[in-house]
Amino acid sequence: MKTVKDLEIELNGKVVSLYTLFNKNGMSVDITNYGGKIIRLISPDKNGKFDDLVLAFDTLEEVIEKEIYFGAICGRFANRIKNGKFTIDGVEYNLPINNGPNSLHGGVHGYNEKVWTVKSVNQQELVLTLLSPDGEEGYPGNLDITATYILTDDNELKLHYEATTDKATVVGLTQHSYFNLKGAGNGTVHDHILQINADYHTVKDETDSPTGEILPVENTPYDFRTPVLVGDRINDPVYAPGRGIDDNWCLRKSQLGECTLAGSIYEPISGRKMEVFTTQPGLQIYTANWVESQIAKDGKTYQEQHSICLETQGFPNSPNISHFPSPLLIPEGKYDEWCIYKFSVVN
Repeated sequence: MKTVKDLEIELNGKVVSLYTLFNKNGMSVDITNYGGKIIRLISPDKNGKFDDLVLAFDTLEEVIEKEIYFGAICGRFANRIKNGKFTIDGVEYNLPINNGPNSLHGGVHGYNEKVWTVKSVNQQELVLTLLSPDGEEGYPGNLDITATYILTDDNELKLHYEATTDKATVVGLTQHSYFNLKGAGNGTVHDHILQINADYHTVKDETDSPTGEILPVENTPYDFRTPVLVGDRINDPVYAPGRGIDDNWCLRKSQLGECTLAGSIYEPISGRKMEVFTTQPGLQIYTANWVESQIAKDGKTYQEQHSICLETQGFPNSPNISHFPSPLLIPEGKYDEWCIYKFSVVN
């Protein structure tokens, strides 16, 4: 059984390896080119104690087979497309259905399962590329993707997505790491404090796909404009009762594509804070509602509500809703988006 730490094997004719980025402050990030997955993210607390803040597994077999979105780049279109269908220029495209009646995170075999090519790597930057062929998982066009991970000396983990196509298609990529600022496997995130810079959220139907309606958060449980203890909201009936939060917020921006602060999480005991900046229009908050109880990395036990995802993204189901920010990419255009996780401590 190959451990992730010892990882260098061949999978589907491509080499899978683990790459470590580190900065002058002692922060480090382990990333594998299998799915672009973040396996470890080591950061200090207010007392200088370092912990691993992301959920993952110790062996490659587990990384492949269990909780397939842990730490991964999801695409070609992250989140849900209702009924697995969309139309471009009068042509209907049909996608695999893998989440109720919908297509989720690119289909049955999304980018989280691909072995990306390593274009370059140094101690603070990893550049991955992937060619997603025309027709893969039902999506039109050959999509040429570059994903660049950068760990700065300001304790920022930056992810830059770039993509071009030879045929009109839809694109929406996200990073799907599951965070616990107390340390991965160290209990629930009920004691984390969440803030979201959004005045509106997208309304979902009974299949968890957006209807197209956008409502204000004011005077509702969706209002995180000022910091809110996650435990005070996670089991509110407007979410998935007994499970948690899995919703998209419409980020406050003066113009589309502007890189702004999407929100933050803060854990008072460790003093750790993570701010999220993005050029993307949406932020999906997911509180690990369906994570099965299991022994994982370092012998820790993971369960539902033991982590939180802050997924910067296009709006779910936007290929089918004309007034949502468009995910359409044409051959003359370029997909160019940023997600930045900035770590700090509050004493």
